[in-house]
Amino acid sequence: MTGIGSVSAPTHPANEFLAYEAECRSVLGPLLISVLDMAESAGWSRRTAASTLMFLAAQHVSAASEGSGGSTRDGGRDHLSPTANDGPMSGWEEDRHDRGPIA
Repeated sequence: MTGIGSVSAPTHPANEFLAYEAECRSVLGPLLISVLDMAESAGWSRRTAASTLMFLAAQHVSAASEGSGGSTRDGGRDHLSPTANDGPMSGWEEDRHDRGPIA
């Protein structure tokens, strides 16, 4: 993959949540656009690439938090983590079918 740039360090402390998050969006936004442009140039649908990036980001965060017990919203059950040896979205797809279409 071609280099897509670098990520600058935050200038706001994490406890200044709104400014910290806005700054993160402004830093990562152009990088995300570059990744989507590369995916589209390679022949992927931009919508599919964006959806896949959201899934992978959520999966990565879920995997990182598994040691802390997962989400309390649903009793710690992780809807985004597929089981071992399944396809990349198998566990997610199985849990999505009963909740209707994604808005």
